[in-house]
Amino acid sequence: MPVPSHLPTRRLVLGAAGAALAAPWIATRAQPAQGIAGGRPITLVVSYPAGGGADLMARIIAPRMGEALGQSVVVDNKPGASGQIAGAHVARATPDGATLLLDASSFAVNPSLYPKMAYDSAKAFTPLAVLATFPNVLVCSAGFEARSVQDVIAMARGKPGSVAYASSGNGSAQHLAGALFEERAGVQLSHIPYRGGGPAMNDVMAGQVPLFFANVASALGHIRAGKMRALAVTSALRARSLPDVPTMAEVGVRKYEVLEWNPVLAPAGLPADVQARLADAIRRALADPEVLSRVRSLGGDVFPDASPAAAARFIQGQRALWADVVRDRKISVG
Repeated sequence: MPVPSHLPTRRLVLGAAGAALAAPWIATRAQPAQGIAGGRPITLVVSYPAGGGADLMARIIAPRMGEALGQSVVVDNKPGASGQIAGAHVARATPDGATLLLDASSFAVNPSLYPKMAYDSAKAFTPLAVLATFPNVLVCSAGFEARSVQDVIAMARGKPGSVAYASSGNGSAQHLAGALFEERAGVQLSHIPYRGGGPAMNDVMAGQVPLFFANVASALGHIRAGKMRALAVTSALRARSLPDVPTMAEVGVRKYEVLEWNPVLAPAGLPADVQARLADAIRRALADPEVLSRVRSLGGDVFPDASPAAAARFIQGQRALWADVVRDRKISVG
């Protein structure tokens, strides 16, 4: 007896059943093509060496980003030239989301210090987020006669240039922090540049130079061991790791805030939908309690608004701040 034309044949039924069973496998196989850059691994290029603050942030955030995106995120360190080697590499990359830059606060300073950079940092990148901020802390040698920031200011005003501070080099974060302090406090200090933060901090602990604007994470152990004394933190709020140390505003130095921070950026021309997906993955990663705990263990805190718009505004403000300081204080890297 022939099968009516409007009823499915056994062959059609079996074919449909087979397609239904195969559908999950097909979806799984096709899913990578729907990911960022076709689902291939995303490279997070870090502008500083392994073991440093930027590298630590990259290795904290990369696994959580990968989980949120459903694809792997690998860390690739390309240090050198105050972040410019990594920056140039990412600026030249295809803007498909496969290559991202994780930099440091030098990103906003470099345009003022290096007028002939290989790229225009204001135009070559698409901001995704600022991950975290880390305050500095003004420390002094354990035997230094000043007991407070007010004492330092009084000494510097009484004899301009008599109080020195160390830094890791001309144009470094510590140099800029000291220059801004001079401007906001109305004093003249003596800047002693070193070739690296380690030697500078060692000489402060030894009493060779009295002052240093240190990273909280790197200085915390020495402060607790009594090798240095903390005078003030450079953030608007007190640091969680140093709750008894006042802010600069609390000791009378107004409009002074110096933070170290880590932005994540993509090459310019990134499609809006890819930017949104990457930004969402970063936001979800930063909301992870383990990520928050690890950032705070380093003396910092996650940025309050992990959105591209907030990152763009913050970076623009930092660029303007340090351009004024570099120009007004005639700072150069030479």
